[in-house]
Amino acid sequence: MNVSNTKVQMRKGILECCILHIIARGEVYASDLMEELKGANLIIVEGTLYPLLNRLKTAGLVSYRWVESESGPPRKYYVITDEGLVFLGELAETWTTLHVSVNSILSKTEVPNQTPDK
Repeated sequence: MNVSNTKVQMRKGILECCILHIIARGEVYASDLMEELKGANLIIVEGTLYPLLNRLKTAGLVSYRWVESESGPPRKYYVITDEGLVFLGELAETWTTLHVSVNSILSKTEVPNQTPDK
């Protein structure tokens, strides 16, 4: 097994929750989303973010509005919908449960010596 692949999958699994949480705090532009995620060490590229935002919009969890820009083309600003808030609440509950469960396992410091039987 490749530990790098497992790490990527773990991060992807929580990405929706993090993105919805950032959007729930207030209207946000995609590049600001990417900056915050990178600042939290959840490295993300546009090729990952935009398809995810489209899936969230198609699912009715976020919407967007176009805002004219003085220095270029109009920008999409994302907002969370009422349905998105409910969905985020469920994800947050699940994360809390997982966090407690995983930490209860990882906090046990005794690891038995795994010597293979012959």
